[in-house]
Amino acid sequence: MLTIDGSHGEGGGQVVRTSLSLSALLGREVRIENIRAGRSQPGLAAQHLTSLRAAATVCGATVEGDRMGSQQLEFRPGEVRGGRYQFKVGTAGAATLVLQTALPALLFGTRSSHIQVHGGTNVLWSPPHEYIGSVFLPAIGEMGAETALECLVPGFYPKGGGCIEARVCPLEEPLRPLKWRERGGLRSLTAYSVAESRLPGHIVRRQIDGAREALGSTGLRAVESRPSSPSPGTSLVIAASFDRGRAGFSAIGKRGKPAEDVGREAGAAAARFIDGPASVDRHLADQILLYAAIAAGQTQFVTDEVTEHLRTNAWVISQFLDSEIAIDEATGVVTVDGVGMPATVGRAT
Repeated sequence: MLTIDGSHGEGGGQVVRTSLSLSALLGREVRIENIRAGRSQPGLAAQHLTSLRAAATVCGATVEGDRMGSQQLEFRPGEVRGGRYQFKVGTAGAATLVLQTALPALLFGTRSSHIQVHGGTNVLWSPPHEYIGSVFLPAIGEMGAETALECLVPGFYPKGGGCIEARVCPLEEPLRPLKWRERGGLRSLTAYSVAESRLPGHIVRRQIDGAREALGSTGLRAVESRPSSPSPGTSLVIAASFDRGRAGFSAIGKRGKPAEDVGREAGAAAARFIDGPASVDRHLADQILLYAAIAAGQTQFVTDEVTEHLRTNAWVISQFLDSEIAIDEATGVVTVDGVGMPATVGRAT
């Protein structure tokens, strides 16, 4: 059984999620120790526990240590299965991170899957559902992953109560590597402005005005939404698509924070990125690393910042796979030699 030190590097929930994803995908037993050891409340929180149970369910794993606050767990995966799944975080913990934990294994299932996750969809420290749907999934889509995402109900802090649903088709051939060393031209720039229906309608427009102010003359398409949710809240996500690259930038509203400032925050981050040479934003860099490691061939991309999350994810992946991952700290160039994991569908028996 492989042992992973959960306090390594960034030392947070990502060590747990990536380890579970790879264990379920590869059928390799894993023990994770010192889970979130350096946090003020160490061990598994609600979102991590739901991610654990989602990974276990899709591969029929047996688990020890699946309880709130647990700082150690053992995960013994079985066979990956497709089908219909539903998971509930029970708090405003990120539904998107639960989905990302189960997704790699589902791509290598023998039939299509529908996975529904209830929790927070637009919360701090986690990718909003608009980012997943407009940045992350299109990025792995260029590698050959066929997925679709819908937000049925948005979930804001503190009640959460949101719901996302994803459709995942099993791969019929290995993932293709990304050749994103040079990003090329900007194809599209879209702002998704959301304000819960009980809030004043002008908020969505003011958030977009703030984003446009920060971006200057750069063209920006606006998508406005005023859905109902258990908790009032606002957010703005900007998704950028390039010839060879993807990036996203988000900001969450809060009481006392002007709507224009929400837009300016995301817009300023997008403007800085567009002015630079990177082909992926710092969050997408660590999110696509696992997929690059199992793809058939060498992936290259350029991140706008080498984060501790990226370094940590590279370390976790190296514990499971013989994939060579090189991160140039000075230039942000990331090179990954994928192991070429074969697809399940159509695989010779």
